[in-house]
Amino acid sequence: MKIVLSNASDEPLYLQIVNQVKEQILRGELDEAEPLPSIRSLAKALKISVITTKRAYDELEKEGFIVTVGGKGTYVAPMNREMIREAKMRAVEEKMAEAVAEAKQIGLPPEQLKQMLDIIYEG
Repeated sequence: MKIVLSNASDEPLYLQIVNQVKEQILRGELDEAEPLPSIRSLAKALKISVITTKRAYDELEKEGFIVTVGGKGTYVAPMNREMIREAKMRAVEEKMAEAVAEAKQIGLPPEQLKQMLDIIYEG
């Protein structure tokens, strides 16, 4: 598991961890049932507070991306295909919302935006 944190980012450190771990799981870089570093060892490796890593792991567990087995450790949760699809659809929707906001700022009509999407999708 590779995590790169940026103090210059507006995103809180725990959220940077959450987003990077989710991304690695969704891309298949972290396999189902793969063990993750302990909260303490991840905190030490990233040179951050144990509280920050615990908050990230709690969030990931709440969203169903990881599971913690008492006395054994933390693992990538079994993922069902529908959950993966939903997560990826959410990511696409977020990027599309950004594109729509940018288009509105420059006064781009919806028809032109749709044409651009068609061209990009086809290409």
